[in-house]
Amino acid sequence: MTIIRDKSNALQRRATQVMPLGVNSNFRYWGDEITPYVKKAKGSHLWDVDDNEYIDYRLAFGPIILGHAFDEVDAKVHAEIDQGALFAMTGELEVALVEKMIAMCPALEMVRLACSGTEATLHALRVARAYTGRDKVIKFEGMYHGFQDFTLFSTYAPVEAYGNINNPVPVPSGSGIPRPLHELIVTLPFNNMEVLDKTLRRVGHEVAAIIVEPCMGNCAAIEPAPGFLEYIRAKCTEYGIVFILDEVKTGFRIANGGAQEFYGLMPDMATYAKSLGNGYPIAAFGGKREIMSIIGHGVAQGGTFNNNKPGVAAAYATLDLLQKQPILATIAQRGRRLMDGLRKIFQGAGIPVCMSGYPSMFSFYFGVEEVSGQRDWAKADHDYYMRLVDAAIERGVMPDHDPREPWFLCYSHSDADIDETLNVMSDVVRMVKR
Repeated sequence: MTIIRDKSNALQRRATQVMPLGVNSNFRYWGDEITPYVKKAKGSHLWDVDDNEYIDYRLAFGPIILGHAFDEVDAKVHAEIDQGALFAMTGELEVALVEKMIAMCPALEMVRLACSGTEATLHALRVARAYTGRDKVIKFEGMYHGFQDFTLFSTYAPVEAYGNINNPVPVPSGSGIPRPLHELIVTLPFNNMEVLDKTLRRVGHEVAAIIVEPCMGNCAAIEPAPGFLEYIRAKCTEYGIVFILDEVKTGFRIANGGAQEFYGLMPDMATYAKSLGNGYPIAAFGGKREIMSIIGHGVAQGGTFNNNKPGVAAAYATLDLLQKQPILATIAQRGRRLMDGLRKIFQGAGIPVCMSGYPSMFSFYFGVEEVSGQRDWAKADHDYYMRLVDAAIERGVMPDHDPREPWFLCYSHSDADIDETLNVMSDVVRMVKR
């Protein structure tokens, strides 16, 4: 396959005249003359404006759990929007959607809808602050909780800037984040119980919430160490802190009930987006009735588009399919075959590889034997990983052009897709030398 980028490059030049970097989100910019511009997608495949076809393992950073333009979801959306798209009033379908979420997710007793993961985490943190009467928040290095100022610290910065592991420095992810917020955020290394314990003994009674992804969704899907999430749960109970589990990436992806079901965990609150709507704009946050019930009683939360009919309809149809069919089990089966196949390819080439994540959401890296957090991951050979990815994209297999982002699978990925991907990766590994 020969990749032609003439139309993409022309569109990029045009876009940069009217949009910063020529894109509407920083992470869609891969560089000059390599940034793809999309034409269409269906199932597990994507076509750019030059009509190059790819097996898609980006899946829009994870929201596509069923497949692009999935017929049953789109049919439900079309039927609903024929009756209107937005009303600023509550409809029965959104009530039914929330009932489905509560039935599927163990920790949910009440839910509010939103439009994006950023909004969901922002609202959850506000509720946690209101509930506890405290201001500080603990988050973990390398974890991303949306483009809100309160948690955009120690996410993408070089780990050298984070300071000593026993006394980390919160590093804002760019200019424009108000300096006073630096005093309200505590950043800690993931999977380190000792540092968490020492920090809580010092400031625990000032902390409103600990917000954590079950795995590092924006840093190679690094999994929690055994007992770490349970340790957070216990410490939050001990110090009266709200435990917020950010399931924006894991929710309705690694299990029907998300990481709560997968790990047998009961957070106080949880946030959702991504797979909830199979690509349509919808998000949610929820949790214990006692906490959620303060909303509307002196606690502000709202949004004109929170119950937009396309998002609500898509989410209802998506969750209905997850409940009735073995969607995630099928994805897991194919994901395991892909992970096992990649591992054998690297082993056969004599290249030690470290893999992390879940069959529906995983990553791999080189040059390190084990990673527990972003500081370890930063030592990996990312240059080699990116050369492999670039070569794979040139052959029609598209993971993200960023080693932090996991490979995602959806229900539409077929056995033939897995076979082709393994064939391509086998060729790539032979061709690209470390």
